[in-house]
Amino acid sequence: AAAGLSYVGAYVINTYKSYDNFLQDKYALLPAVIIICVAVVMFIIGLIGCCATFRESRVGLGLFLAIILVIFIAEVSAFVLGFVYREKVKTDVQGTMRSVFEKYDGKNPESKVVDYLQEQLHCCGVKNYSDWTTTQWFNSTGNNSVPQSCCQQEAKNCTGHLDQPQEL
Repeated sequence: AAAGLSYVGAYVINTYKSYDNFLQDKYALLPAVIIICVAVVMFIIGLIGCCATFRESRVGLGLFLAIILVIFIAEVSAFVLGFVYREKVKTDVQGTMRSVFEKYDGKNPESKVVDYLQEQLHCCGVKNYSDWTTTQWFNSTGNNSVPQSCCQQEAKNCTGHLDQPQEL
């Protein structure tokens, strides 16, 4: 379990590098760090449990049980907090995404992140392709189209024009 949690925490931190322009909150990596810390603690607790079992120590096994109960309570608390604050996180991420989309010009580093995000998540805009119609980039190009990264991978001749929404 500790190895699995370590992998998940490391994966989240590694993935964060691709999306750090969207998650400008300084606490965005906090869940991943907590997961890794819990993994380390679980490994240590597992060792305590194994040693207590081998020595057949009632005190050691009681300590092991108490620690496992504390971890279970912490997990339930984390789940409840995640459920309660999910709308705040959604609103914060959408607001940050909108500000990054406003800065899109097709050349700057933020633009490359937007393109990467749209290609990897197979999406276009914050909610859909119509989000692009309010950006400075859309108004400055004047060609009534969205970036090429909005095109579906299967669409061979996609130009990003809004008159072909089935290709977006």
